[in-house]
Amino acid sequence: MHNRTCHRRGFGSVMFSAATTGALSLPLLCAALTAASAQEDVAAFYKNKTIRLMVGGAPAAGADIAGRLLARHLHNHIPGRPSIVVQNMPGAGGLQMTNNLYNSGARDGTVIGGPLSAVPTAPLLSPAAARFDSTRLIWIGSIHRQTNVAYAWHSAPVHTLEQLKSRELVLATVGPGNAGHELALLSRDILGLKFKIVRGYQSTAQVNIAMERGEIHAQIQSWDTIKAQRSNIVRDKLIKIIGHYSLEDPEELRSYPRIFDLAKTEADRQALRFMLSRQAYGRTYFLPPGVPTDRVEAVRRAFDATMKDPAFVADAKRTELDVDPLTGEETQALIAEINQTTPPAVIERVRRSLEATN
Repeated sequence: MHNRTCHRRGFGSVMFSAATTGALSLPLLCAALTAASAQEDVAAFYKNKTIRLMVGGAPAAGADIAGRLLARHLHNHIPGRPSIVVQNMPGAGGLQMTNNLYNSGARDGTVIGGPLSAVPTAPLLSPAAARFDSTRLIWIGSIHRQTNVAYAWHSAPVHTLEQLKSRELVLATVGPGNAGHELALLSRDILGLKFKIVRGYQSTAQVNIAMERGEIHAQIQSWDTIKAQRSNIVRDKLIKIIGHYSLEDPEELRSYPRIFDLAKTEADRQALRFMLSRQAYGRTYFLPPGVPTDRVEAVRRAFDATMKDPAFVADAKRTELDVDPLTGEETQALIAEINQTTPPAVIERVRRSLEATN
């Protein structure tokens, strides 16, 4: 009989008898012990720690609602069960928060970013403002994909795409970097829709209030945010959905026009596909570069477990927030593909549209 040794980081070496383990089972035992050791290290680090989840949007906006939902449940699945607090850092369409975390955020796994959907493509479209590399951020997952819709208040002068081709509609946004703002500019520049864009509101919630007061007529917002913030405006028919921005034509929105279908040339379709590709990764979260690998793995697996947690799913249902998750690895690959394979001519075409001042 002979003995074989498995070395584990932090625990010296452990000797096993070949008679009891078998030569084939030793690698599996070593792998299991190594994983257990890493789990214990992560748990020891996170015990009694507080993680800050930094949301790139204003309080009560869609990103904030989703971030607070995630924070209520994610800590239960991270080894050591750290507490999680949500902090808002709105500004520049989420770029202020992302720039801050990328360049000066803690690299130890105690800070998580919750950006807006335009952030991962910002280095392509706004390189002067986006001081980060999206492909070097460590993406831990996405709660759901997103579909943006254009809608008008029930008393607005325009309620259909056909009318919007010839009649002006006053649309409000929170300004550059916001997906609604950018889609409005592209809709006007590429598709010829008559949006008169008013920007400067602090959040989509403020835009909704402005619509009720009659200050503006419309906005473009993610469908999940509409349902989570104010599902009553849909139920009570206080808004008219003009159309949706989607490549897949989701069943829930299939009765409304698909705005993408207005594109007449392949160049127009390419520009719109690029912008709408951001909806495929949707509501994402990231760690700054440099976080230790074992903590990245722990947080990613905690995110995956949270998405399947019955308590989280029930909480999301009460909030009317869809759960259709992507893993961190899937999110990482999708964002890398968009950033690395989009033709420069398409990026330049979209950038010119987004540089419009009104």
